[in-house]
Amino acid sequence: QVQLAESGGGLVQPGGSLGLSCTASGNIFSIYALGWYRQAPGKERELVAIIRKMGTTSYGDSVKGRFTITRDNAKNTVYLQMNSLRPEDTAVYYCNADGVILNTGHDEYEYWGQGTQVTVSS
Repeated sequence: QVQLAESGGGLVQPGGSLGLSCTASGNIFSIYALGWYRQAPGKERELVAIIRKMGTTSYGDSVKGRFTITRDNAKNTVYLQMNSLRPEDTAVYYCNADGVILNTGHDEYEYWGQGTQVTVSS
């Protein structure tokens, strides 16, 4: 099985910065995409950012220019640097691993982390 371990959430003031990281562990051969999604109370889960194995990225419209996603393929780790944070960025942030191929076969799987709370408030 595969586990996603997230870290870095917390409380930050508006305009501040925060970094998240997520490491995938387990019987992993490769991971196509690593990313972050978020869900605020009463809202649907939405894309924050994803990064594919070759380094191409996609961002949600509301975070473009403020958030940066990076990845260390050797460590199966994804990072999210969040700058110029706003109260509307408050949400539970979930790590996602998609297109995961295990050492035991060729099928692809998707996994989710348990989520980490990010609160932007003065």
